[in-house]
Amino acid sequence: MADSTIDYDDVQGTILRGYRVNLARHFIFSITDAAQARRTIAALLDGSDGLPSITTARHIHPKPPCFLNLSFTAPGLSALGIAATDLATFDQAFQRGAADPASVNAVGDVGDSAPEHWLGNLGPATQHGQVHALLSLWVSESTEVLQATSATLRRAFAAGWRELYAHDGVALPDNRVHFGYRDSIAQPDVDGAPQRKREHAPDPLNSVKTGEFLLGYPNENGGTYAVQPPQLSTNGSYAAFRILEQDVALFDSILSQGAASSGLTTEMVAAKMCGRWRNGNPLVLRPDEAGPVLPDASLNRFHYVDGQPDLDDTLGLKCPIGAHIRRNNPRDEAVVGASARHHRIVRRAMPYGSEYDPAAPIATQRGLVGYFINASLRNQFEFLMKQWNNDDAFVKSAVGPAGPEAGDATFNISGQDVFLGINDPAVSSFTLPGVGAKGSGNTELQHFSRSVITRGGVYCFFPSITGLRYLANLG
Repeated sequence: MADSTIDYDDVQGTILRGYRVNLARHFIFSITDAAQARRTIAALLDGSDGLPSITTARHIHPKPPCFLNLSFTAPGLSALGIAATDLATFDQAFQRGAADPASVNAVGDVGDSAPEHWLGNLGPATQHGQVHALLSLWVSESTEVLQATSATLRRAFAAGWRELYAHDGVALPDNRVHFGYRDSIAQPDVDGAPQRKREHAPDPLNSVKTGEFLLGYPNENGGTYAVQPPQLSTNGSYAAFRILEQDVALFDSILSQGAASSGLTTEMVAAKMCGRWRNGNPLVLRPDEAGPVLPDASLNRFHYVDGQPDLDDTLGLKCPIGAHIRRNNPRDEAVVGASARHHRIVRRAMPYGSEYDPAAPIATQRGLVGYFINASLRNQFEFLMKQWNNDDAFVKSAVGPAGPEAGDATFNISGQDVFLGINDPAVSSFTLPGVGAKGSGNTELQHFSRSVITRGGVYCFFPSITGLRYLANLG
């Protein structure tokens, strides 16, 4: 679509643009003085008082030393002066917040992942105050810029705000996560969004309506997400901010256990559980070995259902139906409810913590931190987590070109997502599909624990630049 379809100057940058940076710092604030907080917002919008300005989705050349975006929780909007009647028009999940029992149950933040174990006062409100705002600073590569800009921001936020917590992100070489996989490959193609640096031909399976990620535009249902007041109802978006700790030693043991019980190599088990080899190549295109890294244009351009037997993977014989990438984007697979395009998210996450060293004597926390962005937390983020990652009953009955004797998709998936599921070792399982009616050819990996633990969560709203200006002028 043409640039004029979306006013990039009115959209906060992280919604539509992934900043290619190596460092990040996410500040968590509580508002103590609404009038002073509004003045700080105004200064961030104008880049005055020595502050960096809020980054928009407009392309910036040359690349700036840092990027900055600001979001608010429902209590934060209330603290700034948004009326309760207006807040009642916002997404229901956003209104209740990430630590609410209904949100916790939907997402699976239970046990060690429960809010009472979260870092930095991110759980239920404490004596230190409620979480009201998140200020995220992304820096290209200079630790000096990160520290100097952080000091400037902290001075500005010393009046009217209380810093509850700050969490850093540090990119790993080759765009990897701590489990060793190449990351940030499968982002949706949002209609009207700025072209990516390495743009490829549009993929119909990956194209999603603007209204799935920005309020005020048509979404996949033909409707429009809107809120009150009108100043907040266009070009804003919601996000689930997540701190996800990755237990690398435990994950390695899961791979070894899976290899021993299946007869596959640990790298093949790793690929089957993810749906991609650790170099990013999808199993659908490279089912037998990782091979050289495919061109960027091919890494996310594939499908699961095809009338030609050599191209079809309805039964998950190449990429298991329960694989991470298939659960989070079933593409053209038959699933209960709406199509995959109705429940996509944009992910802006970065590793944190040092690289895993099994010989290191001191245990270090490491994982991913960042945002899962969408126009409806309830219909996208929470649906994805509850229905696709923590349930295996969302797949519809389907057979491949060989007919029912070869199997049915509903028999070829079990358990929960290996990475984002609850995975109680008493009942956890992962199916490696094989040829045979009613799952008779399948191999099941069982009794593994949760290797990704939630260490923090916040439901937040990114207002448009117009919306931020409105908030700055309230009262």
